Amino acid sequence: MRAHDYPTPSIDECIAVDHYFANRLAPSDPVLQQVLAANAAAGMPPHDVAAVQGQFLAVMVQICQAKRVLEIGTLGGYSTICMARALPAGGRITTIDNNAAFAAVAKNNFALAEMSERIDQKVGTALDVLATLEGPFDLIFIDADKPNNPAYLDAVLKLSRVGTTIIGDNVVRGGAVSNPNSADPNVLGVQHFLQKLASNPNLNSTALQTVGEKGWDGFSLTVVNALP
Repeated sequence: MRAHDYPTPSIDECIAVDHYFANRLAPSDPVLQQVLAANAAAGMPPHDVAAVQGQFLAVMVQICQAKRVLEIGTLGGYSTICMARALPAGGRITTIDNNAAFAAVAKNNFALAEMSERIDQKVGTALDVLATLEGPFDLIFIDADKPNNPAYLDAVLKLSRVGTTIIGDNVVRGGAVSNPNSADPNVLGVQHFLQKLASNPNLNSTALQTVGEKGWDGFSLTVVNALP
């Protein structure tokens, strides 16, 4: 095993670093704070991306020079707003969620953030909605129910072009992703998803672990190099 360059931190130390980065690179935003409050008041699970993760998505929109973004899993729209703000003039993000009550909250959040004109909100089962969309999208963010991740990958590849970037969220699962004996449907979905990424010769992928206020998790990052 490779020797550590730095000591293994406690979760409290990881959270402190997250806040250090957020205070400098993703400072508190009154609108996004209201979005989080509205989501909590609506009884949504606290699955919104952290501030630094939202800023990461915004930076990725700019790195990819994305004009068309696709998001699977809206929840209350926090990540949607982060990406929408980073779009160039005329850019749009299509976001999908199957929970009508949560979608209503997200719609209000989009209006609060003055981003409604940049967001095409779809309510329905993601695989059904994906089948109705026309590509290609420049950047795709998969952040929904993990058992369906393999099917989502198949669907979004049909909506991609050479150069499309695909981000898969929550792929570490607190370390459970490396457990070959896991019976957790979420872990199994991620494992199958990662295997599909690895076995597709048209894709170039990696995955990174993250620690911070959301604990131990991570994301996959994929570029479409060729189409079948």
